[in-house]
Formats: sequence, C-alpha cells, structure tokens
Amino acid sequence: MVLSKNIRFLRNQRQMTQAELAEKLGLQRTMISAYEDGRSEPKLSGLSVLCDLFQISLEELLYHDIEALGRKATQKKDIKILTIAVDKDDRENITMVGQKASAGYLNGFADREYMESLPQFQLPNLSQQATYRAFELSGDSMLPLVPGTVVIGAYVEQLDEIKSGKTYVLVTATEGVVYKRVFNYLEENGKLYLVSDNEQYKPYEVKGEEVLEVWEAKAFISTDFPHPKDKSQPATLDEISQMILELKEEIRKLKS
Repeated sequence: MVLSKNIRFLRNQRQMTQAELAEKLGLQRTMISAYEDGRSEPKLSGLSVLCDLFQISLEELLYHDIEALGRKATQKKDIKILTIAVDKDDRENITMVGQKASAGYLNGFADREYMESLPQFQLPNLSQQATYRAFELSGDSMLPLVPGTVVIGAYVEQLDEIKSGKTYVLVTATEGVVYKRVFNYLEENGKLYLVSDNEQYKPYEVKGEEVLEVWEAKAFISTDFPHPKDKSQPATLDEISQMILELKEEIRKLKS
C-alpha cells in the first residue's frame, strides 16, 4: 500500500524513530508500526500532521510511491517563514553561519533563539528586496574560493527558481550545508546536479525533496587575494556540462 510505504520512507529519510513520530502525532509507537505495516491508517487529523511534518501534499502522501518514483519536487512548496534577526532600526541583519555552526544549523535554522545566537552583520550595496545569509566555506571544492571564504546568499523561495549554471548554497537533509554550481533537472527527473568548480571533485545528484533551503550566491568575503599566476581556475560551463552528461550516463549504466 502506497500510504504505508510512504510513511515508513519519509520517517526513515528524516532519521526519526517510530517512537519520535508517534510523539509528534500524540500516539503510541505501536500505532506507527501498524500504519507502516498497512494494518491501520491515520485519521484525517493525523494525515494533516504528517503532511505538515514532511512538507508534502495529501495527494502525494496517499497516491504517489515516493521511494520508487521520487518526490514531486516541482510542486510549489508553501512559502516558509524565515527566522531572521534585525538591528535596532528594524533592518534585517545578515546571519553568519560559520564552519563550526553548519552542523547545528540543520536543526536550528527554524529556531529564533538559535538564529539570534549566531553572529549578525550588515553589508552595503545589497538589494533591500531579498533576505541574505552568510556561509563560511570549508574544503577546496569551489576554487579559487578558498576555505574560510564567506559566501553571501539571497534566499530562493522555490526550487524551480534555481538557474542552471549558477552557484548556490544548499541546505540539504543528506549533505548538510554545501556550496556548489547547480544544474536544475527537476522537471526531467526531480533532481538537482551539484558540481564543484574544482575538477578533482565529481558532481553528484540530490533529490529535490532533500533540499531544505536554497541561497543564491551574490557576494563573497575573503582575506585571500588570488595570485595572477594561480593555476587553480574554475571549470568552464562547457566542461561542467560535459561532467553532468558523464554523471548521468554513469547513473544510467548503474540502473541498467
């Protein structure tokens, strides 16, 4: 039964135990087991809580085999109310998510107290029509931007607004906080392809439903000045496109 499979799959994807899900629904753990075995079905109120918890439509939860077919990632998600901090003049601050804070950000990005505990700052010359967040890079996958560089991103409300070839900070359930060049294949197969500008790192795919937040890179702050003889140059878009094609071919071969 699709409903029972979906409940089990979505719970495991969120790394929740049956007891934890039962607590959120106000039920006994044995009832969750019955849902997942197909011996019982949630009441309408329970289905509503599941839809809110997993950010999914009722139709998709009841009738779409998510594990086999993937999420309907191109559907419009409810606009999320971001937790932001403001200064004494009620202007939005840019919240800084450092390397050490990245792990905690996955659990705390919706918590006002946690967000207000992070460093805040302002930058001139940024459009006032967007909300911004700053993320400190780790690793060398996006050379010439070196570890410690701070990328300033503007919040993207819907996944279908992602433009192929541009760079984004993605907050994902599986990979955490990553900064990559993104290629949007959501309409084709419900997935995004994430590419490093450093060719030593292979591109990989992420399902649309695993993406929690998207921030389009608008600026960066770095104490490292690129040397004119530095050979660490980013891959061209043609090279990246070829990498994507090779990745898709590898995936096709593995599936066959």
